Amino acid sequence: MRRSRRSSGGFTLRDVAKLANVAPITASRALNTPDAVSPAVLVRVREAVERTGYVPNLLAGGLASKKSRLVAAVVPTITGSVFLEMVQSLTKSLADEGYQLMLGQAGYENSREDVLLEVIIGRRPDGVILTGIMRSELGRKRLHASGIPVVETWDLTPTPIDMLVGFSHEKIGEAVAKYLHSRGRQRVATISANDERAARRNKAFSDAALGMGMGRVGATEVATCIVKAPTTLGSGRSGLRSLLENDPAIDAIFCSSDMMALGVIIEAHAMGIAIPEQLAVIGLGDQEFSKDLDPPLTSVRIDGTTIGNLAARFIIDRVNGIPVTDKVRDIGFSIVERDST
Repeated sequence: MRRSRRSSGGFTLRDVAKLANVAPITASRALNTPDAVSPAVLVRVREAVERTGYVPNLLAGGLASKKSRLVAAVVPTITGSVFLEMVQSLTKSLADEGYQLMLGQAGYENSREDVLLEVIIGRRPDGVILTGIMRSELGRKRLHASGIPVVETWDLTPTPIDMLVGFSHEKIGEAVAKYLHSRGRQRVATISANDERAARRNKAFSDAALGMGMGRVGATEVATCIVKAPTTLGSGRSGLRSLLENDPAIDAIFCSSDMMALGVIIEAHAMGIAIPEQLAVIGLGDQEFSKDLDPPLTSVRIDGTTIGNLAARFIIDRVNGIPVTDKVRDIGFSIVERDST
């Protein structure tokens, strides 16, 4: 079927009606007042919607073809400070160009993200910015069908939906293992959130660490304590106790957030464990408080400001018809060394 494309390039109600072999007004009734059409028509329209991935436009009439001046960003949690820098950068960069940011919290489950995306697409923002890679097939299909510019962030993939600004979690894991090895650590462990990005980061860390002899003899992975996302100070405290109960020889811990690393430092003080002499601690995110801890926390620095600036620029350029030639940007990361290691 040939699309009747508008400026957004997305499927329209007219496309759905044509595919279902009904009039546009009939397709509209089937979607908005299904009792007003026959069961056979309702089935055809719903099948057409399923095939195209079309999401009904919630904006009224002529507004649908105009710029909304609204960009939607989806984050796993609004309580996690690790995403705050990116959100602040997005807000400022978009506001400077006359756009507003709509922020949605999707949690760490694809099903919740799918529901939120359906609502967002229905309001036809000028762009959608995702935290992480969209792995749900339904979500990818809907975003493709909408024609809305999309930027995925905080990850890398060879198959982005549209545009991408991120970094490799696998490379972070490997780099942290090599760093701890260079500091003379011999028995490493992780305390990690139970999300997919952290799992890939941990595997790379574990594989690299074991390859350098930084684990138990014969172990297939380094000691790991998995906690519920989003991570907290409390999960760092309980995680440290759990790890040391099973292996008192652990001399370095990689935490999947600075907040959790703070919990490890507090618990280590309570247990009489000297940092870094007996235990090295490294976090992820390089939050503002990290440099003010006792001892100051070594952390993996992710440039959230650059992520936000580039993602906003990608969306604004695409909306204004400016080609985005370099659509995938790997911004990398750095290890900020402080006294905790």
